[in-house]
Amino acid sequence: MLSVNTNSGAMIALQYLNQTQADLSQTQNAINTGLKVSSAKDDGAVYAIAQNMRGDVAGYGAVTDSLNRGMSAIDVAMSAGQSISDLLIEMKTKALAASDTSLDTTSREAMNQDFVALRDQITTIVGNAVFNGYNLVNGSTTQITALASSDGTRHITTQAENMSLSGSIVTISTGASISTQAGASTMVAIIQQSLTNVDSALAQLSSGSKKFSIQMDFAQKLSDSLTSGIGHLVDANMAQISAHLQSLQVKQQLGVQALSIANQAPQTVLSLFK
Repeated sequence: MLSVNTNSGAMIALQYLNQTQADLSQTQNAINTGLKVSSAKDDGAVYAIAQNMRGDVAGYGAVTDSLNRGMSAIDVAMSAGQSISDLLIEMKTKALAASDTSLDTTSREAMNQDFVALRDQITTIVGNAVFNGYNLVNGSTTQITALASSDGTRHITTQAENMSLSGSIVTISTGASISTQAGASTMVAIIQQSLTNVDSALAQLSSGSKKFSIQMDFAQKLSDSLTSGIGHLVDANMAQISAHLQSLQVKQQLGVQALSIANQAPQTVLSLFK
């Protein structure tokens, strides 16, 4: 039927052209963003899943930061422990030399001054072994805790090791000296026990540091896996997008021509009234 009021052909052509235009707009958005799902409008279900996974990735970023801070605090404690271990070796050497019965008083006093300086240096090292407010070798805290999961429900801990003088690890008293031969002889055994204790404490801190390091590697792998999973869900395949774009551009041109042809149909009505 020929009609000047209703042009069915033009309406159909316009519908297809509008659909092509919508597909073209979505394709251009994918090219601009690199994402096939860049908003909930594109695919609500996939977008929601991707957003949840992005939240987990962000959470693992916080976990990594927490573990890094914990490892740094442990590393500072280990550095302090190693320095204390070296000082104890020097102190043992001084005490052993001062225990010699043939040593004169002046020489023993000189050794005692060195011994006292080394003893006090332990206190200085213990007091300065601070990172981010944590001191794991002065007894101010019992452990350090870090995040281990993106939801904050799991944690990882490492025990502190108090290496202060007159403690359970460094049993040397704050007023210890080797000013006498008997005192120096007794001090050798005390220092040796303290050295053994410090080395054992260092082994514990090292185990804790490794535990943090393993957890951090695991958290990074989980984050990478989640990031890859997000990419599989929302990233656009640019090769497919390129081919699809060319197809849509051709369809757009054909749709415009089809609409133009359909719009010419009412003109044929004029030939009936000549």
